[in-house]
Amino acid sequence: MRIVFMGTPDFAVPTLRALVAAGHDVVAAYSQPPRPAGRGKKLQPSPVHLAAEGLGIPVCTPLSLKGAEEQAAFAAWGADVAVVAAYGLILPQAVLDAPKLGCLNVHGSILPRWRGAAPVQRAILAGDATTGVTIMQMERGLDTGPMLAKVETDVDGKTAGDLTAELAEKGASLMVAVLADLPAHSPVVQPEEGVTYAHKIDKAESRLDFTRPAVDVERQVRAFAPAPGAFFELEGERFRVLAAEVVAGAGAPGVVLDEGLTVACGEGAMRPLVVQRAGRPAMDTAALLRGRAIAAGTVLG
Repeated sequence: MRIVFMGTPDFAVPTLRALVAAGHDVVAAYSQPPRPAGRGKKLQPSPVHLAAEGLGIPVCTPLSLKGAEEQAAFAAWGADVAVVAAYGLILPQAVLDAPKLGCLNVHGSILPRWRGAAPVQRAILAGDATTGVTIMQMERGLDTGPMLAKVETDVDGKTAGDLTAELAEKGASLMVAVLADLPAHSPVVQPEEGVTYAHKIDKAESRLDFTRPAVDVERQVRAFAPAPGAFFELEGERFRVLAAEVVAGAGAPGVVLDEGLTVACGEGAMRPLVVQRAGRPAMDTAALLRGRAIAAGTVLG
């Protein structure tokens, strides 16, 4: 098929590569414009932008698709279908209608649960046992379109980084399978029951809330690993917790219970396993404590 691909983050890259490997003619890749990143705040192309350039695919980075000129340029590619994976821009009706077969989306949840921007993180925070990927025919609503295929996987203690990478690969394979035999994948209207919304992550949510049960605190750690990183503060310094475990223990929430940095929560206790101080590499908790002792009885902010 003649395909326009639309995506931005790492999650979308496996689908782009899989379409090319399957022999499709990806005539253009749309991605978010380069953004300032790193200490020097230099403009950094998105992962999809870089991957597309490496594959010799023309890249388009419009700030918006609302204008008639951009919509005409999109239609001019003459695509059979647009494949969308975490693109990050709302697609106007003119864009949705331009490809002969419309726009198909790779969404990182089992719809209608977790429609929206952060389905992986929300699934972890909610304690979902399973999640997955849905291939959906796009329409004007937020992830409301009919479903063509889905595949599930266990959340099973995975971090957001691990789960996103897994779903990216599953979504890529599923999209290729759908395009290989579209007539066999009849659209199914999403059920009205079970709708939830995966609102965009606010960085303030990554502050560890030790008043919550330890199970919830550990989910925070996994949901925000590797980025932005769940954190606590001590004496004005921020410590990112990248892995943790739930352990037995009791005390006032936020109080360090022992010399191994076990922290009391609203119910039970949490012990960090991998911690990162500002401007330093991540390290296991024992290595951290050798260089920065945190005594029992310390109250973490």
